[in-house]
Parts: sequence; structure tokens; C-alpha cells
Amino acid sequence: MANRIPIVVGNWKLHKTISESSELVTELKNQLGTVRDVQIGVCPVFTSLAAVTKRLEDSNIMVGAQNSFYENSGAWTGEVSAEMLVDAGCDFVLVGHSERRAKFGDTDADVSRKARAALDAGLRVIICCGESESERDAGKTNERVGQQISAAMDVLKADDLEKVVVAYEPVWAIGTGRTATPAQAQEVHAFIRGLLGDRFGAAGTGIRLQYGGSVKPANAQALMSEPDIDGALVGGASLKVADFVAIVKAARPG
Repeated sequence: MANRIPIVVGNWKLHKTISESSELVTELKNQLGTVRDVQIGVCPVFTSLAAVTKRLEDSNIMVGAQNSFYENSGAWTGEVSAEMLVDAGCDFVLVGHSERRAKFGDTDADVSRKARAALDAGLRVIICCGESESERDAGKTNERVGQQISAAMDVLKADDLEKVVVAYEPVWAIGTGRTATPAQAQEVHAFIRGLLGDRFGAAGTGIRLQYGGSVKPANAQALMSEPDIDGALVGGASLKVADFVAIVKAARPG
């Protein structure tokens, strides 16, 4: 992992009311408040963002949104802009999650525009990528992930890179209970780091890479011990305080 600070983020998806969200982050703040060697974040639903950011003021836990739009305003019913997320107190945003790509039609171009808009608004960005089961079975993992990373790199500038994290999440392992083996995950992470290094040099190879896809306390340490896996994007396990705390502690260096 070199000198890259591990980063563990909980993606709550469509779970938790405002009161439930506040209760969860209060407990996380109590249990993780002294952690300084892992960067920690949570991504509540939009309706909980204001309450969660207020509860986590002056804490070591960042708050992110699960998605944002690439326009700042206009006739875009149902969308939320990056500038609005900044106004709500967000530190970062996820873009390109596989559920957004598969179920809401987000294309590689859409994801790139969202990333650019978020960075321009002052947010940090986690750019998600990953292949489907059929793509993996057809031996097209690198081709598909390469397409997604290349599209994202086309909108990034050198001074953006400190604010960018890439999350590799094989679609076949999200919410399925299946997890890529540490070796499988490492292979793709190394491929991604190579692409970023080819484009941006040392700054590119320094971008942190997360693994996402049925991360649990039982497999977290093995995954994050791989040299190119710098943390985890956690789904279901992030809704349980004990599980998320265990995953954060598993990410600690050494």
C-alpha cells in the first residue's frame, strides 16, 4: 500500500430514515472517533445528509452522497447537483456505482461528466468501475474496466488526482454474497493502477483504489492486505455498527 492512507466508505444505498441514520453515525462516531490511520466515510440517502453532516461535525468521519448530477441547475426533475451537495455539507460523492449504471442507465460518459462536475464544485470523488458476470466469464474484465477508467481519465486533470479514489466493484459480487478472491481483486487493482500510472505518472499510481463487493469482517483483512487494495467500499455490512467498525480496523496499516 506504500504510503497511501487506507479509505473505508459505507454505502448505505436505500436504507435508513433520518432518525435511524443519526443513530447509526452517533454509534460510529463513538466507536471510531480515535481512528486516525484510516480515512472513514459514510454515504446516507439524500434525505439524511443534512442530519448526518450535523451529527458528524468535528469528527473524523466524512459524509458523501451516493450520486450527483452533472448540471448545476435547470429543468432536471429528481436530480441533485454537486453544488447542492456541498451546500448540504458533503465531503465527497460516489459516481458510477454499478447499480446506477445497470438500473438507471448511467453511461461511461455520464459518469465522467458527473465526476468532473463534482470536482469542479469542490467535492472529492469516488469513481466506481467493474465488470458483469458475463463479461468476466468471457474474459473481458480488463476490456470493460479499461473502458470505464479511460472515460474517467479523459476528464481528470493532474491537480484533481488527490481528490479522486477509484472503487473496483465486480458486479457479480455486489450484494450476492460472492466475493472476488484477494488474488482476483488484486489482479484488477494492479491493472487499474497501471492504467492510471501510464496516463498520469507517479500521481496516477498514487491514487487510492478500493475494493467493493460483499466486503465483510471475515474477508476484509485478506482483501486489504493485497498491495494494490487501499480500502473498501462497503455495502450491506456498513449498516451494522459492529461489522463496519471491524472492517475499518481491518484496514489499519501493519
